[in-house]
Amino acid sequence: MLFRSYTGAWGTKEIVHLLKRTLFGAKKSDIDYFKTLSTVQAVDALLNVPGTAPAPPVKNYTGSDAVAAGASWATTYSADEDVNSGRVSSFKSWWTGRMLNQDRNILEKMTLFWHNHFSTETNIYRRGIFAYEHNALLRQHALGNFKQLVRLVTLDRAMLVYLNGYLNVKDAPDENYGRELMELFTLGKENNPNYTEPDVQAAARVLTGWTLNETTDVMAFDPAKHDTDNKTFSSFFNNTIVSGVSGATAGDTELDALLNMIFNKQVEVSEFIVKKIYRWFCYYTIDANTQVNVIQPLALQLRTGNWEIKPVLATLFKSEHFFDVLNQGCLIKSPIDQLVGLCREYNVSFPAGYADQYGMWDFIHHEAGIMQQHVGDPPSVSGWPAYYQLPQFHEMWITHDTLPKRNMFSDMMIQAGYTRSGQTIKIDPIAFAQSLPNPSDPNALINDSLDILYRVPLSDASKTTIKRSILLTNQDLDYYWTTAWDAHILNPADATARQVVLTRLQTFYKYLMNLAEYQLS
Repeated sequence: MLFRSYTGAWGTKEIVHLLKRTLFGAKKSDIDYFKTLSTVQAVDALLNVPGTAPAPPVKNYTGSDAVAAGASWATTYSADEDVNSGRVSSFKSWWTGRMLNQDRNILEKMTLFWHNHFSTETNIYRRGIFAYEHNALLRQHALGNFKQLVRLVTLDRAMLVYLNGYLNVKDAPDENYGRELMELFTLGKENNPNYTEPDVQAAARVLTGWTLNETTDVMAFDPAKHDTDNKTFSSFFNNTIVSGVSGATAGDTELDALLNMIFNKQVEVSEFIVKKIYRWFCYYTIDANTQVNVIQPLALQLRTGNWEIKPVLATLFKSEHFFDVLNQGCLIKSPIDQLVGLCREYNVSFPAGYADQYGMWDFIHHEAGIMQQHVGDPPSVSGWPAYYQLPQFHEMWITHDTLPKRNMFSDMMIQAGYTRSGQTIKIDPIAFAQSLPNPSDPNALINDSLDILYRVPLSDASKTTIKRSILLTNQDLDYYWTTAWDAHILNPADATARQVVLTRLQTFYKYLMNLAEYQLS
């Protein structure tokens, strides 16, 4: 292994970098917690995900669903289109809530990673239970075995419908899933040589016979619909023959043979998935040096470790390379990272009660959608272009349309907030400032705020300008802020004193969030 472990400084700067990459945002309380740990302990804690599933989504919609309001629908079958529309919406709100209320571990970031990798669209399979089932699968195996996850996704009901696997029969093989299994999920398109078109056709024949009852949604293998002839693959796969099998276990047997053949291309598969992990968590450009010194050693670890994902993540996050200054503050936040991270870092308070909570979570989900990251419905089977589209990659998140929407969201949250059904979510800038070590000192307030909110430094000249024009209201001496702050803290019931501080802090944080630097992770 060519990796060198990180042995450098371990302070706010490094902790915030690690947290912003592995969580959604870096909360002050989380920063303080990880300061009590070493680098190794912090990474180990982040990779220690719970073995139990979270409570499933509940009915927050009206309609003919037999499930009671506030009860889970996750195991109750329904083919009703209106009911499933409500369930899908409920699922998306629930998932957004999971991200907003995530624990101190990488699970939510990894679940979204796999959602992008094994991309499916709810507006195609149109079943709330399928959406929840698929998410639960990604969640359960997020840090587990990659090969096992590929197998489970292959037979997942959402995927079977999304890529027509349930329509793949011996008399009319459907190549959709067989193609994406190789091109998008395991091998990629960059290898030379690579799989061939006849390989895709042979893979489709291997996968024939898996069905989904359109009346009951029960998935099963139908031996009568399975192609029992031998399937011969190209020289890329060493002319492997997957022997045709008949009977009730034929589907499982041939699927295992197909996956064994694909994963025998160990270098290609391991480097493909490691590159995707690297671009998600570290940086979007992989040059020759990174390929040799980062991608190849991690890929070797993945395949010699029997395709276990967690050890690879541990090596990356504990490495000198991950904490290199050139890899800090260099990624543009995705819309989910931006919006969920904002709410978490400012510790935005959401209402109690499932109805109000789901309504607010739906709002956050909707806002991310209009910024081009609609969780539950990526734009295609390839996922979001920001993670694969050469040469722009993450730059695609920022356009003439999306940047103003990002600013409008942060402006709204720091000012009036968002109100729905009599409940309001908004940033409380006074509470945020109070969480910092020394908010009465304008210089400390600026620096401590930037430590959490920014990943790139502002110049001293910029800080001085911000302090004078906003916190000091165009005065020159620091006590103009200190006096105003102390007046409020000593007499919090004084509405006038509070408004003075509130107005300055709203202007201050609004300004910071409108700068380009706020878009970086």
